[in-house]
Amino acid sequence: MPINPTRRQLFIAASLASLAPAATAAEEISHTAESIHQEPVFHAPPARVYAALTEARQFAEVMRRSEAMSSMNLAKTPPVIARQAGGEFSLFGGHILGRHIELVPAIRIVQAWRTADWDAGFYSLARFELKPEGAGTKIVFDHTGFPVGQAQHLAEGWVGHYWKPLASYLS
Repeated sequence: MPINPTRRQLFIAASLASLAPAATAAEEISHTAESIHQEPVFHAPPARVYAALTEARQFAEVMRRSEAMSSMNLAKTPPVIARQAGGEFSLFGGHILGRHIELVPAIRIVQAWRTADWDAGFYSLARFELKPEGAGTKIVFDHTGFPVGQAQHLAEGWVGHYWKPLASYLS
């Protein structure tokens, strides 16, 4: 290309460049990542929903209402839930582990979240946004960064081990 290219030459060069395969971009961006988005609604104010998810004593009651967890005796092992950002949690007999990234009372919970059977050091991101909805609360929930192929299993787990027992506890 000349030292001072014309606009037409720049346009042609840019057009040709956009047609060339971008090998590095394909290697850097995942097109197979899975995510979960759920929006359960509860008949309790955001502060009560937040407390049930972040206070060990209350979450133990939620766990007891999960049929699958109680049948596996995991609900008998009390949950450990730190009350500050950066603190750790261990739920369902140590099957779910993680660390709080952000805790904003009655508004938001963000966690580095994993199951005990994932490879060491592998964490996903679970984000609970608590939104007032009438007299209740809608959780806008997003879970990303988990191993490929786990979406269906995890989505069912959130419903069966979190949302349904939480609704029962809060009713």
